[in-house]
Amino acid sequence: MITGKEDLREAIIEAYTLEKGTREFYDFASSKAFTPYARETLERLGDWEETHMHYLEFLYHSLEGDLEVLSFEEFRKKLPATHTESGVPLREAGKMFEEKEFVDDTEVIIMALEIEGKAYNFYRELSESAEDANARVIFKEMMHEEEKHIDSLRNLKMTTS
Repeated sequence: MITGKEDLREAIIEAYTLEKGTREFYDFASSKAFTPYARETLERLGDWEETHMHYLEFLYHSLEGDLEVLSFEEFRKKLPATHTESGVPLREAGKMFEEKEFVDDTEVIIMALEIEGKAYNFYRELSESAEDANARVIFKEMMHEEEKHIDSLRNLKMTTS
C-alpha cells in the first residue's frame, strides 16, 4: 500500500495496483446493478480505471526506457490487485456487495461514491505529502481523475433517485 515514501517508479507501480483493484471492483459492482443504465455507468467507471492503468503503464514504459527486463504485459499479469484505490482490500469490497441486499441502484451508487471519495482523499493526501516531487505529480493527476468519477456518480445518483 502507498505510504508517500515511494520514489517515482514505486509510486507508479503502487498506483497501478490500486487502479487495477478498483477496476476489478467495478467489474463486480456492475454485475450487481439493477438497471441497464446503472450497469453501464459502473462499467464505464471500470473502463476509466482501465484508462488510468494505461496512463500509468505509459509512464512506467517512459521511465524504464530500454532497461525494461519484464514486458509490461507480463508485469501486469503477475501484479496482483489487492486493494481498491480507497484502501479497502479487494476481497472486503466484494464481500460488501455479497453480504448486502441492495434494494435499488441508488444503494450501489452510494457505495461506489464512498469508495471514490476515499480514493480522492487518499490521492489528495499523497499529492500533498509524498516525498518524491514527481510522485506528487502522479498522485495529483490521479486525484483529479477520481474527482471526475465522483461527478459522474453524483449525476447518475440524481437520475436514479
